[in-house]
Amino acid sequence: MKKITFLTILVLIISSFTTNKKIEALIENEVKMVFNLERYSKQPISVSTEVNETLPIKIDDTNFFKIKNEEKIVGYYYLGQAFGKADYFDFIVIFDKNLIVSKVKILVYREDHGSEVGSKRWLKQFNGKTTNENLIYQKDIAAISGATISAKSMTNEVNKLLKTVTILYNKKQL
Repeated sequence: MKKITFLTILVLIISSFTTNKKIEALIENEVKMVFNLERYSKQPISVSTEVNETLPIKIDDTNFFKIKNEEKIVGYYYLGQAFGKADYFDFIVIFDKNLIVSKVKILVYREDHGSEVGSKRWLKQFNGKTTNENLIYQKDIAAISGATISAKSMTNEVNKLLKTVTILYNKKQL
């Protein structure tokens, strides 16, 4: 019995590292493609505790980064999660240096239904959105038949992120 428990824990630990490496590789490819870079560095955004308490999305050293090329900021990216019908899915929002959305991509979708939310065509609707916009599902962002919950969730998460970035910018945290 102890061997089975140990093996189960070991498999879970190994698979979590594999998933993180896969997500990091996906992020790296997206950042390089969006900014047409061969190399870049990333630096976590550091937010004061007082400001973080006021944010719609809490920022830590694992979810929001500056993207630099030769010590110049070229953009930012946020790694987040949104909720589908029964499980979370991972996504990335890439901003240019002026905090305008350059790309949104679903990295890992864990459900059988609703995966249409990850289509490039649907996600392109977020490109060009700015921090002063409040996106309304079915008005600014088209609905998706069969992925209503995931699409609404994604729209809500992007809205919260845009508000978060606005606060960070206004409080001189970016």
